[in-house]
This record gives sequence, C-alpha cells and structure tokens, in this order.
Amino acid sequence: MRYFFEIAYKGTNYAGWQSQPNAIGVQAVVENALSKLLRAEISILGSGRTDTGVHCEQQFFHVDIEHALDEVSFLGKINSFLPSDVAIRSIQRVKEEAHARFSATERAYEYRITLKKNPFLEGQALYYFKDVDLALMNKAAATLVGVHDFEAFSKVKTDVNNFNCNLKRAEWVKEGDKLIFHISANRFLRGMVRAIVGTLLEVGNGKLSLQDFKLILESKDRKQAGMNVAPHGLFLTRVVYPESIFQQ
Repeated sequence: MRYFFEIAYKGTNYAGWQSQPNAIGVQAVVENALSKLLRAEISILGSGRTDTGVHCEQQFFHVDIEHALDEVSFLGKINSFLPSDVAIRSIQRVKEEAHARFSATERAYEYRITLKKNPFLEGQALYYFKDVDLALMNKAAATLVGVHDFEAFSKVKTDVNNFNCNLKRAEWVKEGDKLIFHISANRFLRGMVRAIVGTLLEVGNGKLSLQDFKLILESKDRKQAGMNVAPHGLFLTRVVYPESIFQQ
C-alpha cells in the first residue's frame, strides 16, 4: 500500500534532503524513524531534493507499507520519533501508481530577505542592506515566466535531460521590512532559485540592466549569471498533485 507523507523541516542542521559524505540529510532521519516504528528497513522517495540549509514548509515523500495504517494514530507516533526540527503534517493513502516526484505538477518556493537586521529572522531570511529598485526587479522577473531554457541559472554538474522549465510565477513582494520572492514552476533545476535571486538583486542594485538580464537567460551560461544567494533564505512552500492520485 502506498502512502504520501507531507513533511516540513527547518533545514539549518541538515545537508538538504539527501545525506552527504560528512553530513546527514532529512531523508535519512525520516527513514530511520520509520524503520524503528515499523520494525523493518524502510526506504522513502521524496518529491525533490533541497540543498544544504534550505528550509521546507511543504514537501512530500511516498512509502510502500504492507499493512494499512491508521493515519491519525500513526501521525502522532512518527512525530514522536522525529527531532523537533522535522515534522510530518499529514499522511494519505494514494493509488499504487502515484509517485511523489513524477506525479507532482507544480512546485513553489519563496526566497525571504530582511532589509533591517532582525535577530528573530537569523537563519531564516537573508539580511540585505543595499537599496534595490523593486519595480525593475519585477520587470526582469516577469521575463522568466513561461517555458525557457534555464541552464544559465543551473548548477553546472547536474544530471538532467534538459534545462527547460515552465515558470508560472516569478514576483517580488514587499511586506514591511521584508522582501519575498515568489516563484513557481513545473520543475526546478539544482541551484536555480538561488541563482535567479542573486542575479535579480544585481538588477535591483544597478549592476545589471534589464537587457543584461535577458541576455544572461539566453546565454545558457552559468558564468554570466550572478552568485547564488545564501541557502537559509530559501523555503520550499508548496508541491501540487492532481486529485486523481489520491484514494477516495
């Protein structure tokens, strides 16, 4: 029987979703907890990977379990086995062909910036003190919407068949002393959001023109784009699936 688990985590103490040689990932922590609870070796498959230090408000993974679960009871049990910075939000039975990664139709991220030093946002927002032209940044961001080749904003060594993504939203919103970049697409490349944000900030502070930004996208050359911003400001906020995959 296949189940989807909805998970949230603070990424500060983890090497992203997957473990690295010298650091543990969220996936391993969850697999360890499930294996202890179910008294069997459990492997899970996530909807995608997050990099070291990136946070997650909503992600999913699927797991195959021999016997039916009491979702409500099991939710309480699994959370008691997990550390305080990892939480399972919900458990739902899905059809056998449902896949946490390949069935997803949309993913959304936010990159959060604080314009004033705020100790309560330490580790959860980038402190950025330079003045930026928000309107110009949004003009540049708007050119990303639609289907484009995003190789210029992808990590160089990555195992993908193509660099095409269909962006549905790319927009900066100012909320008091905070700037939040909202971006959603059918898929994302490794390092893509952080590279886009870093390049848009260079547009905002006058280092790049709107035309420069368009040429960077067309170049398909990572060296032309700006630096990756720090991971602690990035949040995976939503993963969307078709209703048809869930058991009625």
